[in-house]
Amino acid sequence: MVKLLDGGVYLVNGREVVADGPDAAQAVLNQTGKQVTKEEAVRQTISWRVLESHNTSGDMDRLKIRFDKLTSHDITFVGIIQTARASGLEKFPMPYVLTNCHNSLCAVGGTINEDDHMFGLTCAKRYGGVYVPPHQAVIHQYAREMLAGCGQMILGSDSHTRYGALGTMAVGEGGPELVKQLLNQTYDIHRPQVVCVYLEGEPVKGVGPQDVALAIIGAVFKNGYVKNKVMEFVGPGVAKLSADFRIGIDVMTTETTCLSSIWETDEEIREFYEIHGREGEYRTLAPGETAYYDGMIRVDLSQVRPMIAMPFHPSNTYTIEELNRNLLDILEETEKGAQVSLDGAVSLGLRKKVKDGKFLVDQGIIAGCAGGGFENICAAADILKGRSIGAGGFTLSVYPASMPVYMELVKNGAAASIMETGAIMKTAFCGPCFGAGDTPANNAFSIRHSTRNFPNREGSKLQNGQISSVALMDARSIAATAANQGVLTPATDFDGEFGRYKYHFDSRIYANRVFDSKGAADPEVEIQMGPNIKDWPAMGALPENLLLQVVSEIHDPVTTTDELIPSGETSSYRSNPLGLAEYTLSRKDPAYVGRAKEIQKAEKTRMEGGHPCQVLPALKELMGVVKTRYPEAGHENTGFGSTIFAVKPGDGSAREQAASCQKVLGGWANIANEYATKRYRSNLINWGMLPLLIQEGELPFHNLDYLFLPGIRRAVEEGAGTIEAFVVGKEGLKPFELHMGELTPEERQIILKGCLINYNRAE
Repeated sequence: MVKLLDGGVYLVNGREVVADGPDAAQAVLNQTGKQVTKEEAVRQTISWRVLESHNTSGDMDRLKIRFDKLTSHDITFVGIIQTARASGLEKFPMPYVLTNCHNSLCAVGGTINEDDHMFGLTCAKRYGGVYVPPHQAVIHQYAREMLAGCGQMILGSDSHTRYGALGTMAVGEGGPELVKQLLNQTYDIHRPQVVCVYLEGEPVKGVGPQDVALAIIGAVFKNGYVKNKVMEFVGPGVAKLSADFRIGIDVMTTETTCLSSIWETDEEIREFYEIHGREGEYRTLAPGETAYYDGMIRVDLSQVRPMIAMPFHPSNTYTIEELNRNLLDILEETEKGAQVSLDGAVSLGLRKKVKDGKFLVDQGIIAGCAGGGFENICAAADILKGRSIGAGGFTLSVYPASMPVYMELVKNGAAASIMETGAIMKTAFCGPCFGAGDTPANNAFSIRHSTRNFPNREGSKLQNGQISSVALMDARSIAATAANQGVLTPATDFDGEFGRYKYHFDSRIYANRVFDSKGAADPEVEIQMGPNIKDWPAMGALPENLLLQVVSEIHDPVTTTDELIPSGETSSYRSNPLGLAEYTLSRKDPAYVGRAKEIQKAEKTRMEGGHPCQVLPALKELMGVVKTRYPEAGHENTGFGSTIFAVKPGDGSAREQAASCQKVLGGWANIANEYATKRYRSNLINWGMLPLLIQEGELPFHNLDYLFLPGIRRAVEEGAGTIEAFVVGKEGLKPFELHMGELTPEERQIILKGCLINYNRAE
């Protein structure tokens, strides 16, 4: 089904695979009649050509990328624009689309969600952007329909910014990276490695894009095979997939922790652009005659079967057939894993859902950028037609990804086929994907064609004793399960026929409702500010030394951004830095906020000219210990704050608030064995926090310990790789080493200034 090759490969004429090795050059020569060096072949990937055309540095090893377009949703765009405004923004320098698909229900916190939307509309008018009102489209569907272009690059403040199937290299990052683009700065990275995803064969009936995506994620996530790399999809199997099918695989590449994706393009993609009235955005993309890749994932589409990702990660994959064969064993294993993921707060009783040897689920959801596509919903309608989901506890909700998709489903009868079963058709909304919609009952089990199934993504609250869980599946198998009234069923059991539905895109919906400035800014427009929209608090520069208290210690194998700052109803406070910060780690370590605030008092007092010991007497003894070795250290040159330790933080969402909330509460650093994603590490840096690393297995400190980092400012200035640190205790200073990892000159300056806002103000 999915095979990973060790080492690099040459791809000849887009089809023949030659493994790298002593005989590779001769094998390539035999096939092409040409001598090709590895350096030349690296330049023949699609990825190289796209990156090269957007690089402004002149050095392809150290990229400085300018993107063609930007996109954000209503959880992120307020903070981004507020940050850019604080740094001198006058006009959006490139097309910037503000969608409203996360807080679109406007049901939590009074007026604050709609206040954010009005902020977005007035900013689009003032600075020359595009505003997509609530319920019109989820962020990524609008980008596919109206923004993508072959050979282009798009940066979005959402981790699932992936339009590679349409020939667009798209990257999901934290908000500060978009701020840099708005201020005519660059996205600075080392040239990423490129992994070939070689598709062959053709999917069998009943297998959908989520099945292929989960098979790939299950094979590559845990071993980090594509971490921070570009996945380039090629091979004869590509032509066997529709545009919608390719899009459905592509959007899920985020869950592999890759940086981005790109696909070869063909007539199927040309037709997609024609349907959407944008044929001029199409061009053929394919690797050159001999292209070199740093790895290869070989996928036989004909061997893929309906998949399920069990709680609590998209990589926790099985075929549905395998799960049903080994039901009690796999459910028991999942329950054991849940005890780790949930810190033993509540018990997950999945085995209780087995009745007469069959697994009964409670809810089905087909939604968002992954599940809400036209073909997914049409296939679900074919399976459900003439059936009933029953009058019991099982429910099914379907969210088309945009109003144009919804309209076509109404016109072709698919919506009626779904609704007459007792299922509900809803509007474009991302809520079920991040815990702000369709929360099932306590101990319920939800199957969803959405992007993630992390803890709390379905809206449960462990601190209130509430637990439900999500498994990821394809829309087809969700429909087959719904037709079986909640009995887990793979879509390959469906013995009917799938129709062939032609999609017609009606642009009038957007023409009548979406505000598009066409790039024209109107500085006379007054920005509408709701009472919950707050400016960022003042943040100081990095001091000469740091005394940090460890205020949370997390030993889970991976810590997601959902655990660092919960999604769901807390998203309504994304425009209020201080308000949102109150929820930091609230579902993982409820004591964190109070501990962070306590040590923050000392830094606030210091910044105001007072003595930190006045508000935190314990610091007097601690600084006395420090002075035994560093007599020059004092509150004049030493900052006080907090840090957390987590084994591998930052998997999941691109949301910058996972880092900024820590900074707002006085955080100066994270300490980790590794960072799960590049985007989380970037968020730390852009908020002036030190992305520190410690060797796995070496943890000389524990929660509530104090750490002293002497000369940390100089270490950052000089680009030191190793940081000298000490655990401060009554017995003295216990030394240990921290590592910084490589920082660009700009990143070092951002940390030194205290955050990106300070850096831009200084510039």
